[in-house]
Amino acid sequence: MSDAGVLETLLRRIEAADGGVDSLETASVLGVDHQVLVGAVKSLLALEDLIAAELRSSKHWELSGEGTEIAEQGSHEARVFCSVPPEGLPQTELMKLSFGKIGFSKAMSNKWVKVDKTHEGGPRIFRSVENIEDQVRDKLLLVQKGNASQLEEKEKNELKKRKLLSEVTVKSYWITKGSCFSTTITKPETELTPEMIANGSWKEKKFKPYNFEALGVAPDCGHLHPLMKVRTQFRQIFLEMGFTEMPTNNFIESSFWNFDSLFQPQQHPARDAHDTFFISDPALAHGFPLEYLERVKKIHSEGGYGSQGYKYDWKIEEAQKNILRTHTTAVSARMLYKLAQQEKFTPAKYFSIDRVFRNETLDATHLAEFHQIEGVVADRGLTLGDLMGTLHQFFTKLGITKLRFKPAYNPYTEPSMEVFSYHEGLKKWVEVGNSGVFRPEMLLPMGLPEDVTVIAWGLSLERPTMIKYGINNIRELVGHKVDLQMVYDGPICRLES
Repeated sequence: MSDAGVLETLLRRIEAADGGVDSLETASVLGVDHQVLVGAVKSLLALEDLIAAELRSSKHWELSGEGTEIAEQGSHEARVFCSVPPEGLPQTELMKLSFGKIGFSKAMSNKWVKVDKTHEGGPRIFRSVENIEDQVRDKLLLVQKGNASQLEEKEKNELKKRKLLSEVTVKSYWITKGSCFSTTITKPETELTPEMIANGSWKEKKFKPYNFEALGVAPDCGHLHPLMKVRTQFRQIFLEMGFTEMPTNNFIESSFWNFDSLFQPQQHPARDAHDTFFISDPALAHGFPLEYLERVKKIHSEGGYGSQGYKYDWKIEEAQKNILRTHTTAVSARMLYKLAQQEKFTPAKYFSIDRVFRNETLDATHLAEFHQIEGVVADRGLTLGDLMGTLHQFFTKLGITKLRFKPAYNPYTEPSMEVFSYHEGLKKWVEVGNSGVFRPEMLLPMGLPEDVTVIAWGLSLERPTMIKYGINNIRELVGHKVDLQMVYDGPICRLES
């Protein structure tokens, strides 16, 4: 039956019925699927006041697939009993039958069969009784005929436990005539056309009411990558804490600012080609502050400011080599040098969030290009306690309140600490950042006053983003394997503060 035929037949049955019709019964009479009839009801409901429909629900018991099989062929235990001849059956042969394993245990508990384990041919099954009554099949046949009410609740639950029965909730409509009921369907107009206005036919037309509450089609627009969403949240936290953002637009940096100014020796392993990307063109940088460069050379090769230095032959050629910056601390060094050139020192708080580059082996948690978040505070009289307090305030705004600090080593900070947080999901402490107090060998050559202390900390942007968005492989977040649909569908990032 076509959709139009279902609509017309349904309207005629509603007209002939006294009071109304049930959609489930009507579908059965018409020989169509109930969902097809429900679709017809919803189509008629869209026509204003043609019909009225009340949603009703009822529960009834249905046989499962296995239950239907048992109703036709008998229960597993009854079939086992019937399969055992008077002379008995080897247990191995019985277990080859599809119903053998389940039926045997049930037949044994009913004491319909017994096992002779001493039989010379191996364990053999014999009948214990002459006749049986298959009550399971009888009960299922009652349900199949619609007489489930004749069974006690305990009996139904036992059959349900064996997955032979299931209680099903059926939803149907009670359909009655509407105030504008008619057996002929006239669809209302949805658009007012110029022709209707010109010939005046709009006066006789019936129009579908406009739904002014309906949402319009969402306009196509740009979407922020999850990294950018999380970056925005971190940036907002720094700004709320009174920090100023540092300019980080120089991805190419000289080894002098990336390593030497941070009191990192020129023979340090991090400066090797297997850890750092070197630039071939232009290969060398120029235009360093000469007086500052000489002070850095002296602190490395001879020592000074209370330090012995590294006692090696410091070379300007190494410091000139251009690289892709390995950390944003190079930007912090430039900003601190600029701060030191002021006539009068003023306390400062800086932050940066930008890309850094390292010659890493690519895997699920490492990329050659990633983002570093860094915070720097310069003031007089700062201590390790100030650093820990600032870190507590910073991570609390991220929703991380359980912190631990572990001593660590960095070439340019002393003391240094790794920051750990308790991960509620993993039920263990995980590293979330690194921190420390910049060494005098780094700060004093810049020209900062001796009583000025600088505390700093850093963490990656990718790790918290992966945790927030449930991403296990960093290559699904950044790179050519990124699913653009993930970018479109990604929710707004909200860090639980």
